[in-house]
Amino acid sequence: MPGTRAPRRPFSGRRVVLGVTGGIAAYKAVALARELTLAGAAVDVVLSQGALEFVRPLTFEALTGRPAHTSLYPPGDPLLHIRLARDADAVVVAPATANLLARAAAGMADDLLTATLLATEAPVVLCPAMNNRMYAHPATRSNLHRLQEIGYHVAGPAVGPLAWGEGEGPGRMLEPDEILAHAGRALEGRTPLAGRRVVVTAGPTREPIDAVRYVGNRSSGRMGYQVAAAAWRRGAEVLLVSGPSHLPAPVGVEVRKVESAEEMRAAVADALPTADVLVMAAAVADFRPSTPAEQKIKKESGGVPRIELEPTADVLRATRDARRAGSVIVGFALETADAVENGRRKLEGKGLDLLVVNDATEPGAGFEVETNRVVLLQAGQPDQALPLMSKAGVADQILDRVQGLLPAAEPAA
Repeated sequence: MPGTRAPRRPFSGRRVVLGVTGGIAAYKAVALARELTLAGAAVDVVLSQGALEFVRPLTFEALTGRPAHTSLYPPGDPLLHIRLARDADAVVVAPATANLLARAAAGMADDLLTATLLATEAPVVLCPAMNNRMYAHPATRSNLHRLQEIGYHVAGPAVGPLAWGEGEGPGRMLEPDEILAHAGRALEGRTPLAGRRVVVTAGPTREPIDAVRYVGNRSSGRMGYQVAAAAWRRGAEVLLVSGPSHLPAPVGVEVRKVESAEEMRAAVADALPTADVLVMAAAVADFRPSTPAEQKIKKESGGVPRIELEPTADVLRATRDARRAGSVIVGFALETADAVENGRRKLEGKGLDLLVVNDATEPGAGFEVETNRVVLLQAGQPDQALPLMSKAGVADQILDRVQGLLPAAEPAA
C-alpha cells in the first residue's frame, strides 16, 4: 500500500535486480528504484543500451547508493551477470519493452540484462510497456505466453495514456507503487496462504436516516485494506468487502463495495462458503434508524426529529452457518474500556479462532490513523500484546497467526 515508507517485509535485507530497458516509461523506473530502496531492499540496477537514451546510471546510483550496471563485460568483472543472477532474491524488469520480451522468450543473452535473466533462479517480474499496437501484435502475445510458461510473472500493462499523440490503450506500464506490490508478492515466495481464498471486510457502514443523512462512524478502512494487501502479497486470492472508504483498492485484490450493515452481511454470507479465511476488520454499525425517511427531513417541518434506532444484524453471528468447514475466522473488537475482558467474551461467543482487540482511546490507535496497538486473543494461547506499530505491520502479525491455524483447512476448490 502507498504511504508505508520504512523498511518492511518482505523487502528488508533482500536483493532486487531492477532491469530497465529502452522505453519512455523508463522515467518511472527511477521512482521504483527509490521505493524499493526505501522499503529496505538492496537494488542493483541494470540498464540496457536503449535505456541509456532515456535515463542515466548516475540517477539510479544517487537513489540506491549502489552502482548501476550497463555492460555485459565490465573491466575486471567478466562474470557480473552470474553474480547478479545468483545474489538476486527477485528480478524486476520495468519497463519491459517488446524487444526485451522477444529476446527473453527466445532465451537470448546478448546483453547484461538478458544474460542475468537466463542465469537467475530468482522469481522474475516483467512489466510490459509499449504502444498498444505493439502489445496487441501476435508476436508479442506469443512471447508473453511463452514467458509465463517459463514461470515469469507478468504485471500489467495498464490501460491509459501512451506516448504523446498516441492516445490511450493497453500498453502503459504500471505505476511504481503497483510494481512494488508485485515485487513483494514475488519476494514472499510460496506461503501457507498461497492459493487460499481470503475474505476481508473493512471500513464503516452507513445506515440511512433520510435521503441524504446517515448514521456512521469514523473508520477509514486502513486496517482491513492492509490485511487484504498483505494476504494478496502472500499469494492468496483476496476478496475485500469494503464499506465507504477513500482508500485506493489494494493491488491484485477484488473489491466489493457495500454501504449498510445488511449489505455487508449479505456479501459476507455469499463469500463464506468458498473462503478459507475470513478477517472481519470492518467497523459495522450496531444500530440503524428503524424507519428511514424517503425524503430529506427539513428543519421547517417543525421541531427536532425523533430517530428511533434498532439493532443491526451481528455479521459474524448471522453468517456462522455459512462458514466453510475448517475455515479460519478472525474478528476485531474496538473497545473504549475493559478491552481484553470484553474481547475474551467475544472470542468465545462468536466462535472465532482469533480476535484482534484495540482500545480506541489510546493515542495512535483506532480510527483515522496509520498505526495501531492491538492484543491478539486466541483460545488456549497466551494473550499477545503488540507494541504500537504501523497497520501494515499489524496486518502481517495477524496473518502470521492465521497461517499457523491453516493446516486444518483445505484450499477452496
